[in-house]
Amino acid sequence: MKTIEDLDVAGKRVFVRADLNVPLSDGRITDDGRIRAVAPTIAKLVERGARVVVASHLGRPKGAPDPQFSLAPVAGRLGEILGKPVAFATDTVGDSATATVAALGDGEVALLENLRFNAGETSKDDAERGAFADQLATLADLYVGDGFGAVHRKHASVFDLPQRLPHAAGDLIATEVGVLKKLTDEVARPYVVVLGGAKVSDKLGVIDNLLKKADRILIGGGMAYTFLAAKGHEVGISLLQEDQKGRCLEYLAEAEKRGVEFVLPVDVLVSKDFPDLKTKAPADFGTVAADAIPADQEGLDIGPKTRELFAAKLVDAGTVFWNGPMGVFEHPDYANGTKAVAQALLDSPGFTVVGGGDSAAAVRILGFDEKAFGHISTGGGASLEYLEGKTLPGLAALEG
Repeated sequence: MKTIEDLDVAGKRVFVRADLNVPLSDGRITDDGRIRAVAPTIAKLVERGARVVVASHLGRPKGAPDPQFSLAPVAGRLGEILGKPVAFATDTVGDSATATVAALGDGEVALLENLRFNAGETSKDDAERGAFADQLATLADLYVGDGFGAVHRKHASVFDLPQRLPHAAGDLIATEVGVLKKLTDEVARPYVVVLGGAKVSDKLGVIDNLLKKADRILIGGGMAYTFLAAKGHEVGISLLQEDQKGRCLEYLAEAEKRGVEFVLPVDVLVSKDFPDLKTKAPADFGTVAADAIPADQEGLDIGPKTRELFAAKLVDAGTVFWNGPMGVFEHPDYANGTKAVAQALLDSPGFTVVGGGDSAAAVRILGFDEKAFGHISTGGGASLEYLEGKTLPGLAALEG
């Protein structure tokens, strides 16, 4: 896979496919981590005299313009981080994009409007997707893929466009791939995996694959309740995927067969009422054993004994991969489980990877120093699919 050092970019229009899919609240960016992650690649291209055309998706618009998903706020924040103005095109391949790109001088930057405002970006029809890629290709001489959070998608700007232009991987993607190889090919042991989040079904493939590689797997978050239910425990009104209980039992049996420690919560915080995440009003909760959840209550975080247990399982780790919060971390009363895991990663002597998505957001929201971790991924879904052993379309296109 070529890197940007392999490209002659001076005076050239360089299309940078970034992942600027940041959370917005009333038009305000609440977490700029993904913008900061791609900024060094853009800055390097600027320093080398490229005319940089940045493009990204944001949210899930239905293939047509939708003001709530506009990238306009991102253009302003990207300019602040780069320390230079970023021109903004109000469309992707129309008159504004053409004029904005044509006006770029060497070392200048423009951001196109949301790629998903065009149905061709996400189309499953190869011809429709290819036609949109052809239009995008007229805006650039070279292509740099640096949106790791999107490389598992077979989208026009991710998969089809690099096949139409000389291409290379940006620094962010090169770093992400190097880190993931440390989790698959060059693992320092003990290798401990911490999985959380809402659904077991979201993690099926990665559990399948990691059972062959990990020494310990710790399960928290909403997905833990399906495992507990599979073992015959009452989980009350907690998140439950009834149709996945059989798979959970298979995983537990396979872990025992392979000698992999499979660790479930021993206590949980429960409540009858889901917390108000907007007002952060004090929650009404209690702590119970994980096998004694009342029928009318919901598990919302791992308990103090589980926090100690998980920390003890991480203290000697050579490698840690963590994906998914331990509870409803957005509410301060249910954030302690996620905080405890993050702190345990910081205390671990091993190579620690926070696997993107909600875990990465939680690290920032809860006030941890990102630089203290070995690596914080910008792509939760992409990281998981890589660890499942899948071919990622965006990476395959860059390698071609």
